[in-house]
Amino acid sequence: MKTVLVLGAGMVTRPLVDYLLKDSDLIVRVGDMIEEKAERLVAGHNRGRSLKIDMMDIPELNRAVAEADLVISLVPYSYHPRVAELCIENRVNMVTASYVSDTMKSLTKKAKDAGILILNEIGLDPGIDHMSAMRIIHGIRDRGGHIQQFYSYAGGLPAPEANNNPFGYKFSWSPRGVVLAGRNAARYLKNGSVVNISSEDLFAHYWLLHIAGIGSLEAYANRNSIPYIDLYGLQGIDTLFRGTLRYPGWCDTWKKMAELGLLSLDERGDLREGTYRKLVSVLSNIPNHVNLKKALARRWNLSEDSELMNRLDWLGLFSDEKLPGSVCSPLDILAVRLQEKLQYMPGERDMIVLYHHFEAVWVESGRREKITSTLIDYGIPGEDSSMARTVSLPAAIAGRLILEGKIHEKGIQIPVLPSVYRPVLNELEKMNITFKEEVFDEL
Repeated sequence: MKTVLVLGAGMVTRPLVDYLLKDSDLIVRVGDMIEEKAERLVAGHNRGRSLKIDMMDIPELNRAVAEADLVISLVPYSYHPRVAELCIENRVNMVTASYVSDTMKSLTKKAKDAGILILNEIGLDPGIDHMSAMRIIHGIRDRGGHIQQFYSYAGGLPAPEANNNPFGYKFSWSPRGVVLAGRNAARYLKNGSVVNISSEDLFAHYWLLHIAGIGSLEAYANRNSIPYIDLYGLQGIDTLFRGTLRYPGWCDTWKKMAELGLLSLDERGDLREGTYRKLVSVLSNIPNHVNLKKALARRWNLSEDSELMNRLDWLGLFSDEKLPGSVCSPLDILAVRLQEKLQYMPGERDMIVLYHHFEAVWVESGRREKITSTLIDYGIPGEDSSMARTVSLPAAIAGRLILEGKIHEKGIQIPVLPSVYRPVLNELEKMNITFKEEVFDEL
């Protein structure tokens, strides 16, 4: 009987653990800093085990890795290289749902020399987006076509009936991760030229995208799209863009919160105590005794009753409520506040939207096609969120395939090869996580 070590018992882990425990030939050990969280995930399973793991305790972590046949790491991405080093040392395959960092990439030769696979970016975004895109890319190429444009968008959102707060957003994954993403710069290719977006301008650079059955959503750039030209084998493409989707109003609001300094990671001892009103006063250099909402609206040339100002008011940023005290950087204070206010209520569903748009040409005939591929998936009230399912199930499926010897690649990989994406997508379709693909001829 083989053993899988799952590191991290967070918001997306449950579907992965449940999937793996359906296999009668697997023992699943779930490790977390808070063992009670791991215990809840394996409760009632005679092949489920929980253990307390401190990611800073290398000897303890090494023992757990050495006893496993496969490690699936769902802890924060900064810990993945540490886990990978131990997997290399113990010759244990590894799976993560996170982007490949430069540190992880540097382990490519070591992983190959050890004869192991470290499969990264096999969640939702990144993950399902890669696999569904590559299925279409290879299909176009097999028919002799050349891809000129590729836009890929993804977003985790409240389902329309649960979109009932001013932000149009609720948390189905790490609140801090969402806020940190607002600090990213971005790059993409547009009509043959590289477009660079600074972190300061990230939320100023967006447009509306219509999704059938959902309506208009805001789309803005997601990190650096340029490496995907080579990763997807799209040399010679004119436009390549990867974006994030949100309900309207998101970008303008986050632009102002960023301008205010709420995305700063600088620790401020003077913010350990006090109120949200004091926080905004300090960051804006507006005296605490004045009407902060009115003063900021005037500074930003907005109406005091504008939707944007009312969002900040609803969040409590002009209130005399006490700051959390446990954190002291503006970003972490904001993350705590957002987590308090943007929660799913019992019975509410989240929603995943993933949308690809390709434009391809057949040079000899002059034929052109537009291909779209859309995934809209909803959480199951009282059970798993769509975010949890779409992030963790691809990793779980890939892990099972590795243990069964059906994936043979070695080194640091992402799921862009048919040997990986075909069986994973096929298995997801059995779980009703499926794309609607449409082809439009443009003669």
